[in-house]
Amino acid sequence: MQLKEYQRAALDRLVRYLQTLSEEKARAVEAAKLKINHKWDEAAWEQLEPAERYQPRRNALGESVPAICLKVPTGGGKTLLAVKSIDLINTHYRGSQTGLVLWIVPTTQIYNQTLAALKDRAHPYRVQLNLASGDRTLILEKQAVFTPDDIRNHLVVLLLMLPSANRQVKETLRIFKDRGGFEPFFPPEDDYEGHAQLLRAIPNLDAFAQDNQLAAATVKSSLGNTLRTLKPIIVLDEGHKAYGELAQRTLLGFNPSFILELSATPTAQSNRLVKIGGQELLREEMIKLDINVYNRASADWRDTMLASHQHRQKLEATAIDHEFNERGPYIRPICLIQVERTGEKQRTAGFIHAEEVREFLISNCGVPKEQIAVKSSEKDEIEQIDLLSRDCSIRYIITKQALQEGWDCAFAYILTVLTNPRKASASITQLVGRILRQPYARKTGRIELDESYVYCFRDTAGDLIRAVRAGLEDEGLGDLTGRVVPVGEGGQRAEYSIRTQFAGYAGKVYLPCFVVRDQATGDWREVGYEMDVLSRIDWDRIDLKHFETLPLNPARTENLAIAVGLDTFAEALRPTVAADMPLDLVFITRQISDLVPNPWQAYEFAAETVRRLRKRYTDDEIRRDLAFVIEELKQQVRAQRISLAKRVFRELIQSNTLRFILISGCLHNTIPDKITATASPPLTNEMGGLPLFSLFDYRADDFNTVERDVVLYLEQQSWVMAWERNFARKGYGLQGWHPMKVYPDFMVFGNGDAEPAAEFQVVYVLETKGLHLKGNDDTAYKQELFALCNELCQPRPWNEMFQEMSRHRVRYEVIFEDEWKRVLNTMAAEQG
Repeated sequence: MQLKEYQRAALDRLVRYLQTLSEEKARAVEAAKLKINHKWDEAAWEQLEPAERYQPRRNALGESVPAICLKVPTGGGKTLLAVKSIDLINTHYRGSQTGLVLWIVPTTQIYNQTLAALKDRAHPYRVQLNLASGDRTLILEKQAVFTPDDIRNHLVVLLLMLPSANRQVKETLRIFKDRGGFEPFFPPEDDYEGHAQLLRAIPNLDAFAQDNQLAAATVKSSLGNTLRTLKPIIVLDEGHKAYGELAQRTLLGFNPSFILELSATPTAQSNRLVKIGGQELLREEMIKLDINVYNRASADWRDTMLASHQHRQKLEATAIDHEFNERGPYIRPICLIQVERTGEKQRTAGFIHAEEVREFLISNCGVPKEQIAVKSSEKDEIEQIDLLSRDCSIRYIITKQALQEGWDCAFAYILTVLTNPRKASASITQLVGRILRQPYARKTGRIELDESYVYCFRDTAGDLIRAVRAGLEDEGLGDLTGRVVPVGEGGQRAEYSIRTQFAGYAGKVYLPCFVVRDQATGDWREVGYEMDVLSRIDWDRIDLKHFETLPLNPARTENLAIAVGLDTFAEALRPTVAADMPLDLVFITRQISDLVPNPWQAYEFAAETVRRLRKRYTDDEIRRDLAFVIEELKQQVRAQRISLAKRVFRELIQSNTLRFILISGCLHNTIPDKITATASPPLTNEMGGLPLFSLFDYRADDFNTVERDVVLYLEQQSWVMAWERNFARKGYGLQGWHPMKVYPDFMVFGNGDAEPAAEFQVVYVLETKGLHLKGNDDTAYKQELFALCNELCQPRPWNEMFQEMSRHRVRYEVIFEDEWKRVLNTMAAEQG
C-alpha cells in the first residue's frame, strides 16, 4: 500500500523522534552513573516540539514512558500509520522486531473491524506487520494463551477493548484472575524466593499472600500479571477516550514501555507529535467533499426517503457509466438510513421503524429485498459481508445507532436521517463520518462520485448545517467545515470564471515544466518518473560497502523490555537469548521490494549485504541484530536510489534530452478560465473585504492559517499584480526525480521593475511549510528541486517555443512559517 505524502511526513517525523529518544535515553544511562537525573523523554520532545509542553508519563514502576499522539482525522489511515509505527518503534527504539504489542480499542465495532483486518493475512495491515516481523506475527484476543517462546520469537499483538482493560469493570476482571497457561512466565508455585524476587522487581503484580506475609506470597499467573512483566508497547486507538483518571491508571498499570496514541480529536493532555488536518486528506483524495445537505420540509418521512433513493439511483448510474466508458473503478453507492426503532417488539405508532422503511423501499421504490440490510444490536445482516465486493448486492443499510462509531465503508455516499427532530442533530453529528471515505482513496473526476450527501426531514436548516459541521469537528476535520453545502440555498457547486480584469491571462500564460523528447514521435512530452527516470537507474551503482564496517550488537539478547524466561533453578529474571528473525534472503528481499522494482536485483542486494556482514560476524550474530541490518539496508538503498535518480535527471538535462521550458500540453501548466467551487464563505481580509488581486474568488477553507497570512500580506504589496491558488493533483505540478509530483501552493505575478506595468514581468512560485515540516526529507527535496528550477530559469533563451514570453522571469521559493514575511519583503525589494 503506497503511502500518501502526509503519511510519509508523519512517519519521517516519528523516526526523527525515536532516534532522538534513543540518544537521550543513552545519555540518561551515562548521567545516572554520575547520579544525575536526565529527563530523557522530556529532552527528546523539546528538540522536536519546543513550542508545546511535554506531558510526562510514568508507569506503575515509576519508569518514564514515552507517550506520543498521532492526530489523524477520520479517513486518514490511522490504522495503517499504527502498524507502520510499530515497526519503527521496534527498530529505532526497542531494537527488536519481536515482543508484545497491546492494542486497545474503545468499542466492539472498532474491535471487530481491527481484529478482522489484522487476522487477514492478505490485508495491507497484516502484510505490513508480517514484513516487520519476518512473517512471525501472532494476533491474539484476551482469552488466548501464549508462551515465553511466542514472545521471544514473534511479534505478538494482543487486542483488548478499553472497558476490558479497565480494572474496575467487574465482568472483565478475569484478565487479572489466576488461570492456567501463563505459568511459564512465573516461578514455580513453591519457589517462594523466586516469587519474592519477582515482586521486588515488579511490585504491582497481583499476588496471593499467606497471613499477609510478603515472603510467602505467590504471584498470580494471570494475563494481567503477564502483561505487566512484558512491558508492552501500547497502541491506544481513539486515545482521547482514555484520559479519565481510572483509565490512565489502568493503562500505566500494565507497565508499558511506550504508548502510541491515535486520535482524530486529542485532548490537551496528549503529546501531539503529528498533527494532520482535513486539508491534507482532501489534497490526497482520501475523503468525499463537499457534503451536500438536503433539508426536506415535508412532514412525511417517505418523501425524504424517496428523494434519497432517487439520488442513490442516479449516483449508481453515474458510477456504471464511469466504470465502463472511462475505465473507472467499481463503485456501488450505498445509502445509510437512520431510524428511530429497530427492535422486533418496538414497532409502535409515532416512531419510524427499520422494517417500515424496508417495506417502503421494496413496495414503493421497487428495491429488491436482497439490496436492503438492517444493522442493529439484535439483527446484523451485514456481518461477515464484504460490502466492497462485486458479489455484494447491498445498497441500503438501515440502523439506529450500530454504525455510529468505528464502522466505515467507502461506498457509503448518502446519509438519510429519519429520526425525531429533537434528536436528528445529535444523530447527524455522530454519523456524518461514516460517509466521508473516498473509494480507493482516489478521486474519480466525476463530481457526483467525489462528494457525499445528507438528507434529513423535519429539521431547521440552520440546526442541520450546524450538526453536520459539528460532525466534521468530531472527526478531526474542523478545518473543512466550510465544505458543508446547504443545497437549495445557493450553496451548490458552481463554476466560477476568472475575474474580468485577469481574463487575458487565461489559457495564454504558461508555467515551465520538465519535458523529454519522445523517441517514437520526436515530440516533447511531460516527463514521467517510472518511464523516464526509474527505468534509467543503473542499479549496479548501488554501493553496499557500508555493511563491511557496520557495527552490530551481536550480544543483543533482551528482546523484551524485561526478560520473560524464568529458570526454576536460577535467578527469577534471567534474560533468554531469542531466535529473533530468520536469516532468510527472501525475507530480506521482501523488505526492500518497494524500493527496487526488479526482484532479482533486490535479492542480489540482500545476498551482498549478508556476504559483507559475514566477513566480521557469524550468522547467529547477524540474526540477533537483523532488524537493525534491514533498516540500514532500507536506508542505504532508499538514499542511493534517490541519488541515482537525481543523477539520471541531471544527465538528461545535460544531454538536452530533458528540458525545463514553457510549452503547451503539460497537465495544468496554464491558467484556467474557470474553476469549480462551492458557495462556502469566501476568503476575506481583516476588514471583511474580498482580495483584490486573486485570479478567482477563492473559498476561505481552501487555505490553512499560514497560507491565508501569506496571501493577505501579498495583497498589500504594490508590486503584486495578481496571484493564483494552486490545488494538488488539479493544478500546476513539477515532476522531478522523486516519484510524486510537487504541487506548489501559489503563483504570484509581479510587475518586476516596470512602473507601472501593463503586463507582469516576474512569476514567483511559492510553497509554504509549517515549522513541523522544516528539515524533513520531503521539504529538503522540494527546496533542491526548486533550486534546480531557478538554475534553469536563469536568463537564457530557455523559452524557445514561446519567444514572446521569454522576458518573463520565473522563480521558485519554499517559505516557512517563521520566515515567510522576511522572504516576501526580499521579493518586494528585488522589484525596485
